Amino acid sequence: MKAFSKKRKLTSRAAIFLDRDGTIVHDKPGHYLTNEKLLKLYKCVPEALEILQKMKYLLIILTNQSGIARNYMSLAQSVKINLHLQKKLKALGINIEGIYFCPHSPQDKCSCRKPKLGLAKEVLANHNINLSDSFMIGDKIADVKLGQNLKIKTIFLKTGHGRNQILQYGKKIKADFMAKDILSAAKWIAKQRVER
Repeated sequence: MKAFSKKRKLTSRAAIFLDRDGTIVHDKPGHYLTNEKLLKLYKCVPEALEILQKMKYLLIILTNQSGIARNYMSLAQSVKINLHLQKKLKALGINIEGIYFCPHSPQDKCSCRKPKLGLAKEVLANHNINLSDSFMIGDKIADVKLGQNLKIKTIFLKTGHGRNQILQYGKKIKADFMAKDILSAAKWIAKQRVER
């Protein structure tokens, strides 16, 4: 399900698929972001996204929001939070091409909850994306597995749930790169471009 998306079908461009909570905004394990007033960007996010934007990547957010199914927030409130994030980043000069979210719980066994491909398929229906040069960035093993399912490079972050996920899954997290935060991830992507 999308909060919003700008349709682009003409020119093929690579994308950075971004998780939201724990990647772009602060996330505490066991807590749900249920009010846009509580949304707080990591300090390095504007610089990181600017680096990626200057490299002409489409920036697209893919986020699991089971708090909707668990009745911590309404669908409308979740959309409101996503739109607030988009506007906040826009004010900093960052263009998010789309925010796509899964409102289901793991028990719903839907096709859109990461690492399943439902959200990504919706993105690909709306945008002409060059997957061979695209990346997935997130703080959970589900983000890494989604990237692997898409056959794109993956970056695992130690922010948000990252460190707990490392303790839980260890070597099962087979990302192409492990970064301390999204800025480190952006710099690594920039380095890949230079080394080609």
